Formats: sequence, C-alpha cells, structure tokens
Amino acid sequence: MELAWVYKSFDELTTTELYAILQSRSEVFVVEQNCVYPDVDGKDLKSFHLMAWHDNILVAYARLVPPGISFKEASIGRVITSPVYRGLGIGITLLEKSIPQTLATFTTNKIRIGAQLYLKKFYESFGFVAQGEEFLEDGILHVEMILEK
Repeated sequence: MELAWVYKSFDELTTTELYAILQSRSEVFVVEQNCVYPDVDGKDLKSFHLMAWHDNILVAYARLVPPGISFKEASIGRVITSPVYRGLGIGITLLEKSIPQTLATFTTNKIRIGAQLYLKKFYESFGFVAQGEEFLEDGILHVEMILEK
C-alpha cells in the first residue's frame, strides 16, 4: 500500500487535514478507548503534525510537541493508526519517521512520552525506557518513557 507522508506545522495544515486529524483522534481516543478528555488542548498550535494518507484517508498520525509544552523534553503524542489500517506495520513506520523528525525539528537528543501502559513494549522496541511509576490518565494506565540518542 502506497502512503503519502506529510509533515506540517499547525499553520500549514489545511482545514481538511485538521478536520481529519481531530476526527481520527476523536474516533480512537474518545470513542474507541471511551475517554472523555480535552483533546483540543492548545498544544496543536505549537506542534508539528506527521500524517500518513492513503487515497485521501488519514491512516496514521502523530503530534510532535516542542520542549517545554508537554514535558521539559520534546515529545511525541496523539499517536494513532486508524482501526481499519492496523496490523499492517503502519504504526511502526509512523514511529520510525516520528523519532528522527522530532530530534531534527527541535534540535534535541531526548524525547519524553506519556505512553499507554499496554504499548510499553512497542515503545521499548524503539529504545524508549520507562521512568517513574505507572499513573492513571483519563482512565487508562500510562507510564512516562524517555529516549536518548
């Protein structure tokens, strides 16, 4: 399957891209995971957005957040693979692209994430290391993880 990878700042997003991002995040985090939380949190405005498109359908997405917004370090968040496209390795490719893009965009060698606990091994496969205790966020167990390059 041929995917078109697009990387943009918030101001570069089209209204159609922004709508697809918000729709996808709502579908996965609010509906599928049954979380009521403030997805539109103000961080999008300062972040960069990595998207994978297939035939005008957003199939994967990650938000790359500058240092000092979510954590002291740069961060990757709102990581999504559309339910219809799971199991095809797209999430792996998304992280393989997100990590170097985050390091380069923010000229850093550290990325901190708040990972859902069930994805801990997935993130460890990219070199992230858990730090601190597990914590409950929006009804889902999470753990902070850091990657140092």
